[in-house]
Amino acid sequence: MFYVSCEVDVQKSIILVIATRNKGKTAEIKRLLKNYPVEIKDLDDFGPIPQIKETGQTFDDNAYKKASFTARVLGLPALADDSGLLVEALNGAPGVYSGRYAGEAATDEERCLKLLNEMAGKSDRRAAFECVVSIAVPSGPALTYEARCEGLITEAPSGLGGFGYDPIFFYPPHKKTFAELTIQEKNRISHRGKAFAEIKDEFDRILIWIRQHMSIPEKVK
Repeated sequence: MFYVSCEVDVQKSIILVIATRNKGKTAEIKRLLKNYPVEIKDLDDFGPIPQIKETGQTFDDNAYKKASFTARVLGLPALADDSGLLVEALNGAPGVYSGRYAGEAATDEERCLKLLNEMAGKSDRRAAFECVVSIAVPSGPALTYEARCEGLITEAPSGLGGFGYDPIFFYPPHKKTFAELTIQEKNRISHRGKAFAEIKDEFDRILIWIRQHMSIPEKVK
Protein backbone atom coordinates (compact mmCIF):
# COMPACT_ATOMS: atom_id res chain seq x y z
CA MET A 1 0.00 0.00 0.00
CA PHE A 2 1.20 3.54 -0.70
CA TYR A 3 -0.02 7.10 -0.39
CA VAL A 4 -0.04 10.11 -2.72
CA SER A 5 -0.06 13.68 -1.53
CA CYS A 6 -1.38 15.83 -4.36
CA GLU A 7 -4.38 15.85 -6.62
CA VAL A 8 -3.95 14.67 -10.19
CA ASP A 9 -6.61 14.23 -12.85
CA VAL A 10 -6.95 10.44 -13.12
CA GLN A 11 -9.75 10.65 -15.65
CA LYS A 12 -7.35 11.42 -18.49
CA SER A 13 -6.38 8.14 -20.10
CA ILE A 14 -2.80 6.89 -20.00
CA ILE A 15 -1.04 4.05 -21.79
CA LEU A 16 0.23 1.16 -19.66
CA VAL A 17 2.42 -1.42 -21.39
CA ILE A 18 2.28 -5.02 -20.18
CA ALA A 19 5.77 -6.46 -20.63
CA THR A 20 4.57 -9.63 -22.32
CA ARG A 21 3.57 -11.11 -25.66
CA ASN A 22 1.11 -13.47 -23.95
CA LYS A 23 -2.31 -12.43 -25.28
CA GLY A 24 -4.11 -14.33 -22.52
CA LYS A 25 -2.31 -12.33 -19.84
CA THR A 26 -2.96 -9.06 -21.68
CA ALA A 27 -6.66 -9.85 -22.03
CA GLU A 28 -6.89 -10.74 -18.33
CA ILE A 29 -5.38 -7.41 -17.28
CA LYS A 30 -7.61 -5.51 -19.71
CA ARG A 31 -10.66 -7.10 -18.07
CA LEU A 32 -9.33 -6.28 -14.62
CA LEU A 33 -8.80 -2.58 -15.42
CA LYS A 34 -11.64 -2.04 -17.90
CA ASN A 35 -13.35 0.62 -15.76
CA TYR A 36 -10.25 2.78 -15.39
CA PRO A 37 -8.89 5.50 -17.72
CA VAL A 38 -6.02 3.39 -18.98
CA GLU A 39 -5.17 1.99 -22.41
CA ILE A 40 -3.52 -1.42 -22.08
CA LYS A 41 -0.93 -2.40 -24.66
CA ASP A 42 1.65 -5.19 -24.78
CA LEU A 43 4.96 -5.76 -26.56
CA ASP A 44 3.26 -6.87 -29.78
CA ASP A 45 1.86 -3.34 -30.18
CA PHE A 46 5.36 -1.99 -30.77
CA GLY A 47 8.24 -2.66 -33.13
CA PRO A 48 11.01 -5.13 -32.28
CA ILE A 49 12.71 -4.48 -28.94
CA PRO A 50 15.60 -6.38 -27.34
CA GLN A 51 14.62 -9.55 -25.51
CA ILE A 52 14.67 -9.27 -21.74
CA LYS A 53 16.65 -12.03 -20.03
CA GLU A 54 15.33 -13.04 -16.62
CA THR A 55 18.65 -13.35 -14.81
CA GLY A 56 17.53 -12.08 -11.39
CA GLN A 57 17.96 -14.11 -8.22
CA THR A 58 14.45 -13.30 -6.95
CA PHE A 59 10.97 -12.80 -8.41
CA ASP A 60 11.26 -9.14 -7.40
CA ASP A 61 14.50 -8.77 -9.37
CA ASN A 62 12.98 -10.24 -12.53
CA ALA A 63 9.68 -8.37 -12.33
CA TYR A 64 11.43 -5.03 -11.83
CA LYS A 65 13.98 -5.76 -14.55
CA LYS A 66 11.25 -6.50 -17.11
CA ALA A 67 9.06 -3.54 -16.14
CA SER A 68 11.89 -1.01 -15.88
CA PHE A 69 13.57 -2.08 -19.13
CA THR A 70 10.28 -1.93 -21.05
CA ALA A 71 9.44 1.49 -19.59
CA ARG A 72 12.85 2.91 -20.53
CA VAL A 73 12.86 1.45 -24.04
CA LEU A 74 9.34 2.65 -24.91
CA GLY A 75 9.16 5.80 -22.79
CA LEU A 76 5.89 4.63 -21.23
CA PRO A 77 4.85 3.20 -17.85
CA ALA A 78 5.08 -0.59 -17.86
CA LEU A 79 3.88 -3.54 -15.79
CA ALA A 80 5.56 -6.93 -15.45
CA ASP A 81 5.15 -9.91 -13.17
CA ASP A 82 7.31 -12.85 -12.22
CA SER A 83 6.17 -15.88 -10.32
CA GLY A 84 7.02 -19.46 -9.53
CA LEU A 85 6.76 -22.43 -7.22
CA LEU A 86 8.83 -22.88 -4.07
CA VAL A 87 8.98 -26.36 -2.53
CA GLU A 88 10.08 -26.77 1.10
CA ALA A 89 11.68 -30.20 0.68
CA LEU A 90 13.71 -28.93 -2.30
CA ASN A 91 15.08 -25.91 -0.42
CA GLY A 92 12.85 -23.52 -2.33
CA ALA A 93 13.40 -24.98 -5.78
CA PRO A 94 12.42 -24.53 -8.54
CA GLY A 95 11.85 -20.88 -7.53
CA VAL A 96 12.90 -18.36 -10.18
CA TYR A 97 13.77 -21.30 -12.45
CA SER A 98 10.20 -22.66 -12.40
CA GLY A 99 9.67 -22.03 -16.11
CA ARG A 100 12.88 -23.74 -17.18
CA TYR A 101 13.21 -26.34 -14.43
CA ALA A 102 13.21 -29.24 -16.89
CA GLY A 103 14.99 -27.31 -19.66
CA GLU A 104 14.19 -24.28 -21.79
CA ALA A 105 12.02 -26.23 -24.26
CA ALA A 106 10.27 -28.49 -21.73
CA THR A 107 6.48 -28.78 -21.67
CA ASP A 108 4.34 -28.20 -18.58
CA GLU A 109 3.90 -31.96 -18.29
CA GLU A 110 7.66 -32.52 -18.37
CA ARG A 111 8.22 -29.91 -15.66
CA CYS A 112 5.58 -31.50 -13.44
CA LEU A 113 7.06 -34.97 -13.92
CA LYS A 114 10.56 -33.76 -13.11
CA LEU A 115 9.31 -32.16 -9.91
CA LEU A 116 7.40 -35.28 -8.89
CA ASN A 117 10.52 -37.36 -9.49
CA GLU A 118 12.52 -35.00 -7.27
CA MET A 119 9.83 -35.35 -4.58
CA ALA A 120 9.74 -39.15 -4.66
CA GLY A 121 9.88 -40.55 -1.13
CA LYS A 122 9.69 -37.13 0.56
CA SER A 123 7.06 -36.76 3.28
CA ASP A 124 7.21 -32.97 3.52
CA ARG A 125 5.00 -31.88 0.58
CA ARG A 126 4.62 -28.22 1.56
CA ALA A 127 4.94 -25.70 -1.25
CA ALA A 128 3.88 -22.19 -2.20
CA PHE A 129 3.30 -20.17 -5.33
CA GLU A 130 4.67 -16.63 -5.15
CA CYS A 131 4.06 -13.68 -7.48
CA VAL A 132 5.64 -10.24 -7.67
CA VAL A 133 4.23 -7.48 -9.88
CA SER A 134 6.27 -4.39 -10.71
CA ILE A 135 4.87 -1.18 -12.21
CA ALA A 136 7.69 1.07 -13.44
CA VAL A 137 8.08 4.45 -15.08
CA PRO A 138 10.87 5.39 -17.56
CA SER A 139 12.85 7.36 -14.97
CA GLY A 140 13.31 4.27 -12.80
CA PRO A 141 10.98 4.25 -9.78
CA ALA A 142 8.57 1.34 -9.44
CA LEU A 143 5.70 0.09 -7.31
CA THR A 144 5.83 -3.52 -6.12
CA TYR A 145 2.97 -5.86 -5.27
CA GLU A 146 3.43 -9.42 -4.08
CA ALA A 147 1.29 -12.31 -2.96
CA ARG A 148 1.63 -15.93 -1.94
CA CYS A 149 -0.56 -19.03 -1.95
CA GLU A 150 0.37 -22.07 0.14
CA GLY A 151 -0.45 -25.68 -0.65
CA LEU A 152 0.96 -29.18 -1.06
CA ILE A 153 2.65 -31.12 -3.84
CA THR A 154 0.56 -34.13 -4.85
CA GLU A 155 1.84 -37.63 -5.57
CA ALA A 156 0.47 -37.48 -9.14
CA PRO A 157 -1.08 -34.90 -11.50
CA SER A 158 -4.81 -34.28 -11.21
CA GLY A 159 -7.09 -31.99 -13.23
CA LEU A 160 -7.13 -30.65 -16.77
CA GLY A 161 -7.34 -26.91 -16.20
CA GLY A 162 -4.73 -24.26 -15.56
CA PHE A 163 -1.14 -24.46 -16.69
CA GLY A 164 2.37 -24.95 -15.39
CA TYR A 165 2.47 -26.80 -12.07
CA ASP A 166 -1.28 -26.47 -11.45
CA PRO A 167 -2.01 -30.24 -11.76
CA ILE A 168 0.36 -31.08 -8.90
CA PHE A 169 -0.37 -28.13 -6.58
CA PHE A 170 -3.07 -29.10 -4.06
CA TYR A 171 -4.95 -26.31 -2.26
CA PRO A 172 -6.24 -27.75 1.07
CA PRO A 173 -9.10 -25.27 1.74
CA HIS A 174 -10.78 -26.29 -1.53
CA LYS A 175 -9.51 -29.89 -1.45
CA LYS A 176 -8.54 -29.61 -5.11
CA THR A 177 -5.47 -29.00 -7.20
CA PHE A 178 -5.24 -25.69 -9.03
CA ALA A 179 -5.95 -27.63 -12.24
CA GLU A 180 -9.26 -28.81 -10.77
CA LEU A 181 -10.48 -25.32 -9.85
CA THR A 182 -12.61 -23.13 -12.09
CA ILE A 183 -10.92 -20.00 -13.45
CA GLN A 184 -13.04 -17.90 -11.09
CA GLU A 185 -12.07 -20.00 -8.07
CA LYS A 186 -8.40 -19.91 -8.95
CA ASN A 187 -8.36 -16.15 -9.55
CA ARG A 188 -9.78 -15.54 -6.08
CA ILE A 189 -7.13 -17.49 -4.19
CA SER A 190 -4.05 -17.77 -6.42
CA HIS A 191 -0.84 -15.83 -5.86
CA ARG A 192 -1.30 -13.88 -9.11
CA GLY A 193 -5.00 -13.33 -8.52
CA LYS A 194 -4.39 -11.85 -5.07
CA ALA A 195 -1.58 -9.58 -6.31
CA PHE A 196 -3.71 -8.18 -9.12
CA ALA A 197 -6.72 -7.80 -6.82
CA GLU A 198 -4.62 -5.49 -4.66
CA ILE A 199 -3.55 -3.56 -7.75
CA LYS A 200 -7.16 -3.16 -8.81
CA ASP A 201 -8.12 -1.89 -5.35
CA GLU A 202 -5.38 0.76 -5.49
CA PHE A 203 -5.46 1.61 -9.17
CA ASP A 204 -6.78 5.17 -8.73
CA ARG A 205 -3.73 5.91 -6.59
CA ILE A 206 -1.45 4.03 -8.99
CA LEU A 207 -2.60 6.33 -11.79
CA ILE A 208 -1.79 9.36 -9.65
CA TRP A 209 1.64 7.92 -8.80
CA ILE A 210 2.39 7.28 -12.49
CA ARG A 211 1.52 10.85 -13.42
CA GLN A 212 3.61 12.23 -10.58
CA HIS A 213 6.67 10.28 -11.70
CA MET A 214 6.39 10.39 -15.47
CA SER A 215 8.97 12.40 -17.39
CA ILE A 216 10.01 12.41 -21.03
CA PRO A 217 13.31 10.50 -21.09
CA GLU A 218 15.23 9.57 -24.20
CA LYS A 219 14.47 6.08 -25.37
CA VAL A 220 17.16 3.44 -24.92
CA LYS A 221 18.97 2.77 -28.19
